Amino acid sequence: MSRLFLLLFSLIGPSLAGVGVIIVLTIGMVTLKAIVSAAALGFALGVPVSWAVMRQLAPDGD
Repeated sequence: MSRLFLLLFSLIGPSLAGVGVIIVLTIGMVTLKAIVSAAALGFALGVPVSWAVMRQLAPDGD
């Protein structure tokens, strides 16, 4: 994996996890399962988003 990808993921993954938690809390789902699920989904969604951003910044994959 590219160092750029890892750097981007370290910023994008937690950001999307935080957004997911905020959305879940805003709609009133305050159970632990909902909060953890939203955080995990946001963190997992960070992988393809980071990959896409990396490809835009460095088209050759470096």
